[in-house]
Amino acid sequence: QMQLVESGGGMVHTGGSLTLSCAASGGSLKYLDVGWFRQAPGQAREGVACITGYDDTGTFYLHSVRERFTISRDEAKNTVYLQMSRLNVEDTGVYFCAADRPSQDAQHMCLFRIADHWGQGTEVTVTV
Repeated sequence: QMQLVESGGGMVHTGGSLTLSCAASGGSLKYLDVGWFRQAPGQAREGVACITGYDDTGTFYLHSVRERFTISRDEAKNTVYLQMSRLNVEDTGVYFCAADRPSQDAQHMCLFRIADHWGQGTEVTVTV
C-alpha cells in the first residue's frame, strides 16, 4: 500500500512563501497522476495543482493560484513539491497530496478530487 506524507506547512505573513513536500513510500509516483488539494474550515476541498504521470508538461492549476504556485516532481526522491509564493489569507487551509492511476488529464483529477492514495495533510496559515 502506498503511503503519502506531507510536510512543510506552517504560519507565514501575507506575501510570504512556503514549499510543501509529499514523500511517497510503498510505490513509485513516476507514472501516477499527482495532485495537491486544500480545504479551508467550512469549505469544500478543492484541487489546487495537478500533474499527469506520463507527461510532466500536463498540468492544471486552480485559477486563483496560477503564476503563484508550482507543482513539481523529483523522481530520485519519490517526492512531489508545491512551491507557493505571494501567499494571501485565502490560501489558508489544510493541504493534502494525492496520487491516482494515470488518466493523462490533470484538469480531470483536480476537478473531480478523487484519487487512490491520500496523505494526512499539512496545515498552512497565512496571517495579515
